[in-house]
Amino acid sequence: MSNLGFIGLGIMGRPMAGHLQAAGHKMFLHSRSGLPQDLIDKGAVACANSREVTEKSEIIFSIVSDTPDVEQVLFGKNGVAEGLSPGKIVVDMSTISPIATKEFAQRIEKAGCFYLDAPVSGGDVGAKAATLTFMVGGRPEIFERIKPLFQLMGKTITLIGGNGDGQTAKAANQIVVALTIEAVGEALLFASKAGADPAKVRQALLGGFAASRILEVHGERMLKRTFNPGFRVQLHHKDLNIVLSGARALKIALPGTALCQELFNSNRAAGEEGLDDSAMVKVLERMAHHEIRLKE
Repeated sequence: MSNLGFIGLGIMGRPMAGHLQAAGHKMFLHSRSGLPQDLIDKGAVACANSREVTEKSEIIFSIVSDTPDVEQVLFGKNGVAEGLSPGKIVVDMSTISPIATKEFAQRIEKAGCFYLDAPVSGGDVGAKAATLTFMVGGRPEIFERIKPLFQLMGKTITLIGGNGDGQTAKAANQIVVALTIEAVGEALLFASKAGADPAKVRQALLGGFAASRILEVHGERMLKRTFNPGFRVQLHHKDLNIVLSGARALKIALPGTALCQELFNSNRAAGEEGLDDSAMVKVLERMAHHEIRLKE
């Protein structure tokens, strides 16, 4: 059993830390959003800041919102860097810039420590069920040391390459997810507007070549109008900003991604940035002047 630090206990982090604790590890916790009392009651230790978490832990996990947040956690006042001693391992599971990730890794390794970028896919459902997908960048020997801990929180764990490559894989994931949400929204909207039962259309599609996890989970949210996150519009919007910034640097065109980014922009303009990203369908519905409706 290890002393593990966990920084960021929101929708994703809270159940992930719970799985690590349930396996018998001693947990040291810090979060801007407050600490889960159930984990404290089971023996987790509340820490005043990220530095204290790091001082008391052998391995430090973090999952926060954006690149500046990760930089603040790592290198801000009372941050992780201030609590490091040689040999400790920092594992950032946030979704952030691959370029910044490489810089962060270099700074951590200069302190005689190790860094893995390990962004996740699977949303709150995967976090609660411990079925997340981990896309990891870093040294292979460090990955092998941490892999048993990843397996407590997820099912598919892949070392993509060096530092930053995990973030690149996650960016690719977010492209596929965004475009698939858009496709599912269009399909269900088309079915509903044409007079078919969209629930039965979805059921049929789930048995064919169009089946996907997005059709299963987000399609149900669209039908039931359950847009509580989940994975918020504002976070997916942020992820696509990372993708499109990278695409500009690489001098490639990603027109489908750019379209989805504009649809999320429309969500944000309507005050829907806090909804689940399946709420992209609401933008499509407004353009069609038709809301997807279940048949009685």
